[in-house]
Amino acid sequence: MPSVEQQAKRRQRQIVAEIAKLGLCPPGSLVTRMTRCGTPTCRCSSDPAQRHGPYPTWIHKVGTKTVTRTLSPSQLERYQPLFENTKRLRELIGELEAIAAEVVENTDEWSRR
Repeated sequence: MPSVEQQAKRRQRQIVAEIAKLGLCPPGSLVTRMTRCGTPTCRCSSDPAQRHGPYPTWIHKVGTKTVTRTLSPSQLERYQPLFENTKRLRELIGELEAIAAEVVENTDEWSRR
């Protein structure tokens, strides 16, 4: 039976190989927003279920500023796979962190305390 460290190394190699295949991963998040237009007589001002949208929106930081870009349907279709890459990258990084924590927690130095 492989040790915890051997299993961790094997999974680490698998994760690194998957990360290498991801391609571009834009920063930030892709969200769907529903908005109010600000016209007092519009249906959106009195009924939240009647808001305008949905609008696919890319939100990311540039330096200290938050930048928001509304995507057209063609842009959404073109860039959706890239945002899926970003989501998968975050999942894989989270798994690497969990593996590292498990290895550190299972070392002799920690288990003796």
